[in-house]
Amino acid sequence: MRTAGQMRKSLVTNEGKQAQPVSNLRSNKLPDYRVYILSRGQRLWCVVFGGVLFYMMGYLFYQNAVLSFLFAFGGFIVPRFWREHLLNRRRATLNLHFKQALYSLSSSLSAGRSVENSFRDAVDDLLMLDPGAQNDLIFELRVIVSRLEFGEPIEAALQDFARRAGLEDITNFADVFTTCKRNGGDLVEVIRRTSTVIGEKLDIQQEISVMIAQKKFESKALLISPFLLLLFMNMTSADYMESMHNSAAGLVISTFALFALGGCFWWITKMMDIKV
Repeated sequence: MRTAGQMRKSLVTNEGKQAQPVSNLRSNKLPDYRVYILSRGQRLWCVVFGGVLFYMMGYLFYQNAVLSFLFAFGGFIVPRFWREHLLNRRRATLNLHFKQALYSLSSSLSAGRSVENSFRDAVDDLLMLDPGAQNDLIFELRVIVSRLEFGEPIEAALQDFARRAGLEDITNFADVFTTCKRNGGDLVEVIRRTSTVIGEKLDIQQEISVMIAQKKFESKALLISPFLLLLFMNMTSADYMESMHNSAAGLVISTFALFALGGCFWWITKMMDIKV
């Protein structure tokens, strides 16, 4: 079995362009879609952006440069949230493209093509949907085809992809495919039913996303409104707000308000994180 570096060298298009994954592919191993590794530039950007944002929030509440500077250290937690956002987006995109690939596989197998040729056709079909695209699934399909050319069983290639993807739909498909391939079964019907189930599941997820989109916007507006109100008060009634910035009781109240807003942000995020 060849190394990942050798496989990547063989994944070259007719135009001579090497297929690349979307992001963060190590030079000596295939990507793991269960984790997302930010680049040094991305981490630095997140820390700087988060630090400026936290400094502005601190200065808005305290009107004190020293306290605001200490509060700016909260920017170091921003990379974690950004990494989680990118990971979820990448996995959702991979799942959507996998659904499209299943439709292509089902059509090719129904037309009487072999399993190996069906996977090759799936790459071309995905490129027809998005010409010039080099997404994660196209890369993985090319890896599978490349492994087949070196005599590796397709079941092993699919199981390795399912393990690295860590997605329920892909894992279930790989398990069913392996069972049918080894013990005999109607692959055409299995792939057709699997693509139908995954398509219905994604449709339900999209419907739920549309239903809660307005609530997400309202929650963001509610979280921003206290800061806008405080900014308005500081600009129009500075004398009235002076006691909040120059007294111990005012600092305590401001700190409590900040932690309360942070708790509200965490609570709303958990409430809106609906997984099907």
